[in-house]
Amino acid sequence: MNDMPATHVFWYPGHELLVRDIVRAENCYLYDRQGKRYVDLESGVWCTTIGHGHPRIQRLIAEQSARICHTGFNYSHPLVEAAALEVLSLLDFEGGKCVFLCSGSEAVEYGVRVAQSLVSRPLLLTLSDSYFGAYGSAHRKQKEEWFSFDWMPCADCSDGDDCGADCPRWSTIPFDQIGGFLFEPGSSSGLVRFPPVKLIRAIVRTVRENQGLILVNEVTTGIGRTGTWFGFQHYDLTPDIVAMGKGIGNGYPVSVAAFARAVIDRLGDTVIRYAQSHQNDPLGAAIAREVIWTIREGDLIQRGRELGAALGVGLERVRERTGRIKQTRARGLMVALELDDDAGTPITTRVHRELVHCGYVVGRRPGVPVLRLDPSLTVGKEDLDHFLQALAAVLGGTGSDPKPPASRSAEIPL
Repeated sequence: MNDMPATHVFWYPGHELLVRDIVRAENCYLYDRQGKRYVDLESGVWCTTIGHGHPRIQRLIAEQSARICHTGFNYSHPLVEAAALEVLSLLDFEGGKCVFLCSGSEAVEYGVRVAQSLVSRPLLLTLSDSYFGAYGSAHRKQKEEWFSFDWMPCADCSDGDDCGADCPRWSTIPFDQIGGFLFEPGSSSGLVRFPPVKLIRAIVRTVRENQGLILVNEVTTGIGRTGTWFGFQHYDLTPDIVAMGKGIGNGYPVSVAAFARAVIDRLGDTVIRYAQSHQNDPLGAAIAREVIWTIREGDLIQRGRELGAALGVGLERVRERTGRIKQTRARGLMVALELDDDAGTPITTRVHRELVHCGYVVGRRPGVPVLRLDPSLTVGKEDLDHFLQALAAVLGGTGSDPKPPASRSAEIPL
């Protein structure tokens, strides 16, 4: 059975299956059946914030599974309330509430349903390059429910310190119909692009002036990924609703939608018509709490911020040395490399494959010349340093079978 190719499984659309036999993982390392080691610089699907198989999470899963994993509609476990308080404390949502779900898509959709039940205006505003999940209103973004604003022409705007009616692009946003703003602070459907602070602050201020709600999708940018607990903290804003996923479970499928006290007060007795079998399960809630504790006690966000800054310096040196990196976009340990792809020549695809051959797993964004790095906060400094050497060798080489460097390079230190 171990020799069977993965031909009976639907794979991720647009993503190439390069290694079919990963059988073990430890922290940031993956191992195939032949014992070859790979450095996972993508954290699975950006999920293993504190590394694969973290001993604290493994121990918790074993202990909690032996007690109770799953509860029903009419009974719960005290851990769920304790985990909710821990999540709410991260957000300063005193008096708020949480719901624990299974995926980021669910957390976003739950938040959207709450917002839509509270606002009187028909539309929610978002940025056109945002990705909010695999189903539901936030996925479909139908015109009768959503207004998508193309912010890219605003990226390099130098017209004053604020956005307002004098700007022709700003005037295209129908704020009189907007009941809320759903913000994704940096992932941009995997391309890692950061909207201008002045634009986001102006949108938030205007929506709030109209009694609208501010929702944030932190599925990708949250739990330390960008060098802060949450990506919205780079914009100095206070949200009403926050969706979390991926890193909050460190690979276990748990997500959270969190709501500020003001939202709960407005909601009152309104029923949110959403229920699924694993909602508020004690095992998922316990894991979310343990991930938060592990990050806090290990000061891992500060560690990730420092590693991200050093990685950025190293990538800039690779760019200068090879001339193949068009642009680097990064916050903390969320990094996108846009390559200078020749027309008709799939350099990005080649580089992606050769890095895997060298033992480094990174993400490739389908259809665009972008590679993405999202290493765990526990990634080793030497592993990042060795990756920089391999990247320089692959980008600078002309062959299709590069070998990993034998030793660290003094030219690209981390």
